[in-house]
Amino acid sequence: MITFYPGPSKVYPQVEGYLQDAFRSGILSMNHRSQGFMEVLRETIRLMHLKLNIPEDYSIYLVSSATEAWEIIAQSLTLHHSAHHYNGAFGKKWFSYASHIVPQTSGSLFPIEQTLTHHLFEHENDAVRAEFNRQRLRDYEVLCLTHSETSNGTHIRMEEFAKIRAMTDALIAIDATSSLGGVAFDWTLGDVWFASVQKCLGLPAGLGIMVCSPKTLEKARQANDVLRYNSLLFMHENFEKYQTHYTPNTLGIYLLMRVMEQVDNIQEVSPRIEARAKAWYSFLENETDWRPLVQNSATRSDTVIAVKGEPEAVSVVKKMALEAGITLGNGYGEWKNTTFRIANFPAIEDEEVEVLKTFLRRKA
Repeated sequence: MITFYPGPSKVYPQVEGYLQDAFRSGILSMNHRSQGFMEVLRETIRLMHLKLNIPEDYSIYLVSSATEAWEIIAQSLTLHHSAHHYNGAFGKKWFSYASHIVPQTSGSLFPIEQTLTHHLFEHENDAVRAEFNRQRLRDYEVLCLTHSETSNGTHIRMEEFAKIRAMTDALIAIDATSSLGGVAFDWTLGDVWFASVQKCLGLPAGLGIMVCSPKTLEKARQANDVLRYNSLLFMHENFEKYQTHYTPNTLGIYLLMRVMEQVDNIQEVSPRIEARAKAWYSFLENETDWRPLVQNSATRSDTVIAVKGEPEAVSVVKKMALEAGITLGNGYGEWKNTTFRIANFPAIEDEEVEVLKTFLRRKA
């Protein structure tokens, strides 16, 4: 079975051997305060800095999932208010979850065919609205954005993050669940980047990653959240010693280390993913009767491609794909019945992409 499901998605085939290595190495029987475990965690963090080009002054923490990162941001970094700009189901879920912890949380929906900066500052050439949004940005405490929205195949470009960064002193938190490991980031444009490993990192689900700027730690000290097992200050105190704040997913950490050893630098991976995404969009538009959900090339994701069609046609193509040994991603949220999704993650091989393209040509 070839899977294009956008998470959990295809695991690197080398992981089979890494699982056996983990068992033979004895790491799975080590406690998380042992020297052996600390060496694995130290090497994992070193390799992530190296392969993902994470600045040395940004701290890396491993948690249970990207969803836990939502909780940590709300509890450990938000004193009064977080603002969420989103265009899809996962950004909306983040906003909804945060609002249960911080009641003053606000959310703002923008269309999938508009870039965030266009929506805020250029829509209908409304100068009053644009100035109002600039003032809101200046007033934000924590700004929460989604880099790659898995539900609809959109993304926010780095140049948009740069414009936003220049307009606000807010702590900027970015959900990079469907892009970390597949897209090169300018890490300095965000303060908290977080993701899970089961997408672009080609690993089994069960581990989350947080990458935090020095400004984030300053804010955590200001908030002084020390009452919870996963307060950011407590996490930082442990990770400085290459230990974890709770009994960790040792196997997940070991596998992350091994995959980080294996993969190319993100500066090599990212152009390949971008080129393959462009080829996917061109293929859908020119060689099939299917169409991308997102028509604006400036908002199209490189890592998750949403394909639209009539509900019956979408249902049929997913069923026929399964019969052909191919798993397509279901639609999600408001696009559940009218789209299917194609993961464009690094673990997926070009030969597998060609198999799916051949199938879609026949079913066009």
